[in-house]
Amino acid sequence: MSLKKPPSELKLALDDLRPYFVRAGWFSLFSSLLILIPSWYMLEVYERVVNSRSQMTLIMLTVFALFAFVIMELLEWARSELMHSAGLALDRRLSKRVFSVVFQASLQRVPGATTQPMGDLRNVRDFLHSPVLLASMEAPASFVFLALIFAISPLLGYVALVAAIVQVFVGWLNERSTQPPLIQANRTAFAAQQYADGTLRNAQVIESMGMVRDIHRLWMTKQRQFLSLQALASVRAGGYQALSKLLQNLVGSVLLGLSAWLLLHDKLNGGGAMLIISGILGGRVLAPLVQLVTHWRTVVNVRESWQRLEQLLSDVPAKAAGMPLPAPKGFLQVENIIAGAPPTNATPIIKGVAFAVSPGEVLVVVGPSASGKTTLARLLVGIWPVASGKVRLDGADVFGWDKAELGPHIGYLPQGVELFDGTLAENIARFGAVDMFKVKAAATAVGLHDFIMALPEGYDSPVGQEGAMLSGGQRQRVALARALYGDPVFVVLDEPNSSLDDAGDAALSRAILELKARGTTFVIMTHRTSVFAVADKMLVLREGQSVAFGPIAEVLAALKKASAQAQAPSQTQPPSQQVQQPLAPSRA
Repeated sequence: MSLKKPPSELKLALDDLRPYFVRAGWFSLFSSLLILIPSWYMLEVYERVVNSRSQMTLIMLTVFALFAFVIMELLEWARSELMHSAGLALDRRLSKRVFSVVFQASLQRVPGATTQPMGDLRNVRDFLHSPVLLASMEAPASFVFLALIFAISPLLGYVALVAAIVQVFVGWLNERSTQPPLIQANRTAFAAQQYADGTLRNAQVIESMGMVRDIHRLWMTKQRQFLSLQALASVRAGGYQALSKLLQNLVGSVLLGLSAWLLLHDKLNGGGAMLIISGILGGRVLAPLVQLVTHWRTVVNVRESWQRLEQLLSDVPAKAAGMPLPAPKGFLQVENIIAGAPPTNATPIIKGVAFAVSPGEVLVVVGPSASGKTTLARLLVGIWPVASGKVRLDGADVFGWDKAELGPHIGYLPQGVELFDGTLAENIARFGAVDMFKVKAAATAVGLHDFIMALPEGYDSPVGQEGAMLSGGQRQRVALARALYGDPVFVVLDEPNSSLDDAGDAALSRAILELKARGTTFVIMTHRTSVFAVADKMLVLREGQSVAFGPIAEVLAALKKASAQAQAPSQTQPPSQQVQQPLAPSRA
C-alpha cells in the first residue's frame, strides 16, 4: 500500500488563502449577477415608463439602477483588493523561504540556483489578482445565466451549452498549440538574459581582447531564437483568441434569431422581451471562457513558475530548527572527511583528511593548485556538506549548525573576494547593526583605518557594486576586516594575501598574532610563506589527500629533507625503483 504524498509547501500556502478565495468567489457571483441590471433597466423603461409615461417611475428605476451599479463596482473593487491582499499574504509566507532556498541552492550548486525563483514567486503572487483568475471566479455565474436561458427555452439552453463546450474545446486547442513554444521561448529568454549578465561581469576581458563582436553575435543568436518562438506562440494564440471572440458574438446572434423563431411559434417563455435577454445571457455564459483563452499566456507562464518553485522547494527542503548551542571556543576537529562538489558529491576532491586544531592555534594549509585547499575551506565553515566524516567545532557538526547563530563567531575570507553595494562600515560590519568601535578595530587590524579616514566620507564611503570603487588590494583588506569583525573565535582565510603588498602582508601577520593571543583559531590556505612565521601547524595537501600534518617546524624540515632526497637520488637503485617523494608545495 503506497503512502499518500504529503502536500507541497506551495499547496499548503495556497490552502491558507482559502478564506480569501471564498469571499472573492461570493463577491464575483453577486457582481456578475448585477451585470444584468442594464438589461433589466432597458426592459422596465420600455414596458413601464413608455406605456405609463410616468416620470416618477423613470426616476425611481434610474435611482435603483445607479445604486446597483455602485454596488457592483464596490464589489469589483473589494474583490480586487481582497485578491491583492491574498497575494501579499502569500508573499509574506514564502518570500523568506524562497530567498533562503535560492541562497542554499547557490551554495550547494542545485539546478535553479539563480534569481529566477524570486521572479517565479512574483508571477504566482501577481496571478492571484490577474484578470484571468478574476474571470475564472465568474464561472459560477455562467451556470446561473445558462439556467435562465433554459428557463426561457430548452432549445436556447442546449445551443448555449453546446457553444460553451465548443469554447472549452477552443481553449484546449489553444493550450496544445501555444504551450510548447511559450515554454521554450521563456527558457530561451532566460538563457539569453543569463548570457548577457555573464558578459557584463566579464566586460573588461571582452573589451581588452576585442571579443565584443563575437559575444554580441552569440547573444543575438539566442535572442533571435527567443523572438521566433515568441512570435510563433503569439500567432497561434491570436488565431484562437479571434476564434473565441467570434464564437461569443455568434452565440448572441444565433440565440437572438432562434428566440425570434420561437416567438413566432409561441414557444418563447417570457414574451418578446426575451429576444434581447437571451442574446445577452448567451454572451455572458461564454465571457469567462473567452477571458481564459485571451489571457492564456499568463496561465502558461504562471504554471511554469509554479512547477519550477515546487521543484526547487522540494530539492532544498527547509532545515529543522536545531537546539541552540553555546558559543564555540575554537576547537576544530576534522574526522576523515571525504567530500566533492555539491550537489552530488560524486567525485571526491577531499579524500580522507583528518586533523585537529586547538583554540589559539594557527594552521596553514599548503599544496599545489587543485590540491583541494579551497574545497577544504568551504567544508570547514559549513558551506558544503561532506560525503562522509565530520567537521566539528567544539564537538558540534559545523554544517548542521544554524549559521545565524554560528556566523558571528566565525570569520571567512573566500578566494574570490566579494563586497556588496553599501558603505565601508556596512561591509565590514557584515550589514548588521554597525558597531563603529568594532568596525574601526577590524579596519585598524588590517591596516585600513588610515586609508578610510583619508576618504571624504570616511567609513560612510560607498564601495560601489561588487566593490567597484576600490582596487583589488583594498577590496581584499575590506574583506579581511569583515572576516575579523567582532573578534571571531574561528577564522578561515583562503589566500588572504594574494592581492596584498608587503605592508598588507605585515598588517595581516600582526592581526593574526593579536587575535591568536585572544584565543582565535586560524586556518589559512596559502601559497605564500609570509604567514609561516605566525603559524603553529602545517597541513600539506596533494590531490585532496593529507601528505603531512604537524608542528610547522617539523613539517617544513620533513619537506626539506624529502626535497633534498628527490634532488639527489640513491645511486644504488635503478631510477625505476626509486620511491617517489611527496612534492613540496609551490613557493613553500
